[in-house]
Amino acid sequence: MVRRSPSTSGKPKARSGPQPTFKPRDAKTRRFRPLAWLLRWTLRLTFVAVSVLVMLVLAYRVINPPTTFYIWSETQRLGAVDRVWVDAENVAPVMLRSVVAAEDANFCTHWGFDMEAIRAAIDAGGARGGSTISQQVVKNVYLWHGRTYTRKALEALITPVVEALWPKRRILEVYLNVAEFDEGVFGIEAAARHYFGVGPEALSPTQAARLAAVLPNPKDRSASRPSNFVQRRAAQIRDGAATIAADGRAACFE
Repeated sequence: MVRRSPSTSGKPKARSGPQPTFKPRDAKTRRFRPLAWLLRWTLRLTFVAVSVLVMLVLAYRVINPPTTFYIWSETQRLGAVDRVWVDAENVAPVMLRSVVAAEDANFCTHWGFDMEAIRAAIDAGGARGGSTISQQVVKNVYLWHGRTYTRKALEALITPVVEALWPKRRILEVYLNVAEFDEGVFGIEAAARHYFGVGPEALSPTQAARLAAVLPNPKDRSASRPSNFVQRRAAQIRDGAATIAADGRAACFE
């Protein structure tokens, strides 16, 4: 009697070789992680903001700022302003020294912030300013006027970038071209002609000192009709300009 092997018809044949394994996805990998998402987008936005800032700073290293927010707002208020850009080489060197002596005697030695001036301003209870020329350029060119914490924070962030990417002479050149010297009078070219009827290259030491003396409060001071205070202040600035020329503190921009 012959036995028949059991029939395998109707059953799938087993595959040879290793069999694929399927693991269910871990539930944690599907879970939304808000902190990780927030951190990732914060880093991305920070990178974009820093990149834009660096590009803006680099742009104004070689391109003269066409206007500023304050100049624009004064133009809207007054209808027109007097401003003509002039390169630093077309300004009397004594004017550059005078504005440094008046506003930032340690301009060549600091990296954007003068810690001595800041401490002196704190000791004076806010009666005197501690801002450097670099800080004032950042405020005038990139930001707005006003003593708000937001503006001061942005100023503190941008100032070191400007110091790192601009030469000192460029910082001073931009400052002299955006500073307000009288109502509606912006920049050293317009100021020299407005007060003395000469070009900025022809300013005398006394004229330069008087122009620098009106800078902290230009709408209430006059360089051509100086008060006793402006005359005393200008005399101090003239002496200071000679001092920084003699001791080498003007070397970074001359």
